[in-house]
Amino acid sequence: MESERLILITNPGSSSRKYALYKGMNELCSLHFEFEGKKIVYTLKSGDQKKKVVTDFKALSEVAGNLEEILIEEEFLGGVSKLSAILARVVAPGVYFANDHIVDKECFKELEIARTRAPLHVPVVMDEIIELKKRFDSVPVIEISDSNFHNSRPELAKAYCIDQKLAEKFDIKKWGFHGLSVGSVVRYMKQSEILPEKVVVCHIGSGASITAVYKGKSHDTTMGYTPLEGVMMATRTGSMDVAAAMAMKRALKIEDDVELERYLNKQCGLLGVSGVSDDLRTVIQLRDEGDKMGSFAYSLYIYRLQACISQMIASMGGVDALVFTATIGERSDDVRRQVIQKMKYLGLELDAEKNTGEMPERHTLISSEESKPIYVVRTDETSEMIERANLILAD
Repeated sequence: MESERLILITNPGSSSRKYALYKGMNELCSLHFEFEGKKIVYTLKSGDQKKKVVTDFKALSEVAGNLEEILIEEEFLGGVSKLSAILARVVAPGVYFANDHIVDKECFKELEIARTRAPLHVPVVMDEIIELKKRFDSVPVIEISDSNFHNSRPELAKAYCIDQKLAEKFDIKKWGFHGLSVGSVVRYMKQSEILPEKVVVCHIGSGASITAVYKGKSHDTTMGYTPLEGVMMATRTGSMDVAAAMAMKRALKIEDDVELERYLNKQCGLLGVSGVSDDLRTVIQLRDEGDKMGSFAYSLYIYRLQACISQMIASMGGVDALVFTATIGERSDDVRRQVIQKMKYLGLELDAEKNTGEMPERHTLISSEESKPIYVVRTDETSEMIERANLILAD
């Protein structure tokens, strides 16, 4: 029974490890491991309960090997409570990782290939999967593709303007990401009967992308071979001329391509332009205080969002509704207002009061009466992962 399955979801990062344990679609607990000073601590949340525990771990790589013991000690596993599956979101280019797979020898072989293609995204999740497979050797581990939702796009929307035989041979295409987030939004809108023919979904968090959704399927999206392409983000450049990137490499005396990729992913975007912070709230504060580069960073951020939204609308030949989702999209009335202010010609206009009011429901209509619908929809990537995993586990 799907409702009885115990599913562990892992979300490893470069400076933290996050886990969530679900029974069916209900979260039993979440665990967040991170450094506080020189100690690794974890915060456990279950319902309204929350506690912090200091561990003896010396490195985050030790967490996965001790996770079962912690879950048993906290009384979430043990006895008849056994895991049905472990899910790991994989962000990687290539045909293989455009689909979900149970992790086996073939999957590990593909992950090894992907390590070289996406050296900033794949190694952490691959190492996590290896450790979890060791500890939970009888539990299926499923890699859930963050690109899968975008498989429906026409070939024109996937192609770079290069020799197409080489593109096929080396998997050099626009794979697109944030598919779990956009997929969860589209699934919800279908179920709520508010999904029109042409929708633009704006996933705006520290990472950001804009997706054109036509008849419930991905039609185009702004991220490309990796999540670096597209709009300006917290620390990512977004789209940039390759020759300009190579000029930066030479100017900064960056020795190899991986370090260049790291620089473009980690030191640019809001952080690079403002020179102060990758946190949009801080950038807005700088703008309000009259800081020149803070103001410029914010204006550039909004401009790139507007340009990419317009690109997605053009790809469908129009728009029937627009959606804001993810942390910034859901929480920042300022960003929503600034983005929409130049889109009245498209029939999009906000209701100022609705845009700044409380939004306790899964979706909130924030457009004016004369406007096409503009929604804030809370994303739910976890539920989307579980839905997808259940399809595999049912086979």
